[in-house]
Amino acid sequence: MNTPQNEEALVARAHDLMGFSLGELAANYNITAPDLLLNGKGWSGVFMELLLGATAGSLAEPDFQHLGIELKTIPINQQGKPLESTYISIVPLNRFIGLKWKESEVYHKLKRILWVPLLAGKTISPAERRIGRALLWSPTNEQEMQLQQDWQELMDRVALGELDAISASMGKYLQMRPKGANAASRCWGIDREGNRVRVSPRGFYLRPSFTQGILALH
Repeated sequence: MNTPQNEEALVARAHDLMGFSLGELAANYNITAPDLLLNGKGWSGVFMELLLGATAGSLAEPDFQHLGIELKTIPINQQGKPLESTYISIVPLNRFIGLKWKESEVYHKLKRILWVPLLAGKTISPAERRIGRALLWSPTNEQEMQLQQDWQELMDRVALGELDAISASMGKYLQMRPKGANAASRCWGIDREGNRVRVSPRGFYLRPSFTQGILALH
């Protein structure tokens, strides 16, 4: 799929997909959508990247690199409420010295996001998920100030080697949670004495209460 050359073209393409199920669209590309939620974890987002012409792939950059726009699918229920937290980026557990908010990957991902709601639920397979109306969003000054504060408080704990003291309850908008392929996943971090140790990877996530506010305002 060719890549949209500007914001207007990207939003227009996303709006053209509204109302279709992922299974219907997948059939047009001779792609078989997963039947089970367990097998389809992550598939919806990857498929939307294909449909919309995202370019970044697995790079630590916004999905539409030339536009500086990140793509986020967000599963919602019949009432339009998000069903889960939204993953934004991996936490830099061993390359944080001197890192500033506006230099961070999470900042660059949050600057401009194309949200694509997907009607989902425990009994709705990935193929049956239906696309809602996409919206292009950037944080307000107040939102960015709080996101930065959350990020700073969490990264201060990381820098002090207090990773085990960080819980999902910390952060008003932005939280830190385990992020790995499985429980055995490990990466390098530091402990309270400053020693390099093997730890579980962590990711930055937006709380459902925050993303619900974004969807409600639009």
